[in-house]
Amino acid sequence: MSKNPVAKNQMVFNKSFGQHILVNPQMLHSIVEKSAIRPTDIVLEIGPGTGNLTALLLEKAKKVIAVEIDPRMVAELNKRFKYSQHAHKFELIQGDAISTEFPFFDVCVANTPYQISSPLVFKLLSHRPLFRHAVLMFQKEFAMRCVAKPSSDLYCRLSVNVQLLSKCDHLIKVGKNNFKPPPKVESSVIRIEPKNPAPVLNYIEWDGLLRVCFMRKNKQLSAIFKNKSVLQVLEKNFETYQKIKAIEQGAVEEEQKQNQDTKGKKGNNNNNNVADLMQMGMDEELDEEIDDEKSNKKQNKKKHNDDEGLDEEEDAAQVDDKKKLFKEKIHKILEDSGYLEKRPAKLDIDDYLKLLFVFNQNEIHFK
Repeated sequence: MSKNPVAKNQMVFNKSFGQHILVNPQMLHSIVEKSAIRPTDIVLEIGPGTGNLTALLLEKAKKVIAVEIDPRMVAELNKRFKYSQHAHKFELIQGDAISTEFPFFDVCVANTPYQISSPLVFKLLSHRPLFRHAVLMFQKEFAMRCVAKPSSDLYCRLSVNVQLLSKCDHLIKVGKNNFKPPPKVESSVIRIEPKNPAPVLNYIEWDGLLRVCFMRKNKQLSAIFKNKSVLQVLEKNFETYQKIKAIEQGAVEEEQKQNQDTKGKKGNNNNNNVADLMQMGMDEELDEEIDDEKSNKKQNKKKHNDDEGLDEEEDAAQVDDKKKLFKEKIHKILEDSGYLEKRPAKLDIDDYLKLLFVFNQNEIHFK
């Protein structure tokens, strides 16, 4: 086996870019083997560094597209592959992987810069057309969160979101001594295989539900959904959706009315819009109240102040009643669906899908 070129490389690696170059040849070969690359595959590599993994990928794939942000690494990669026997199979894109638009690829392989772990995973899972799978190295804790199952200590919102969109498996543990310079943490390699087709749902609502549930993942849902800030947001969303629904319903009714009135409007110019008539009546009533106030201003001043105080108390009581009713509504939804005493840490993806469906059916939304 040939010596690794990095062993003689005196380059100072940039830790701000997460540059910990994998130098163990055995580990490099193991990652390529786990990637199951076909001769017809286009492989996307994120953060190739000095090209140790790239060289092995070029031997297996039809083409390797490498995305690298560091100009020094770009120069090193060009030096290493531009005139090699695999030059025709190698394409290099200089830029930030998160802001770069990825081309078509079949497989993604990466020694991932750890600071972009989460955004990279979800950028890959949102990529279209779907790729076959990705073999990615992450900090061990992040990797184990991706694959964690319900009731596991590491089970979290990341676990649910990644596993909603993909089949996720742990492949290899990678010790820190396999890198140059050695990182402070252990690493792991996982495989992510996107679900095809992807689940059809409102992902903003979905993530909103998970954010609420994982506020206190070991508490019962009954306690989580009694939280004042949670209830406040949900009630505001509920009121907003009610207004939207009313506006949409009003628009439909107005369109129907206009269609019905088209025939009746021939020779009849006295039809007034009901809303306009109501507004006119309100304006007249307001004028009468103003005139009455002017003529009885002194007599009614004290009564006005007293009434104003009573109105404030009534308004406050109405608000409290409204909040109480909404709280009871949420409690009933959880109780009727059988989730009142369930804990987020023990719910699987099907549970969360059902819970979101039940809430939405009752016009409770999370965005």
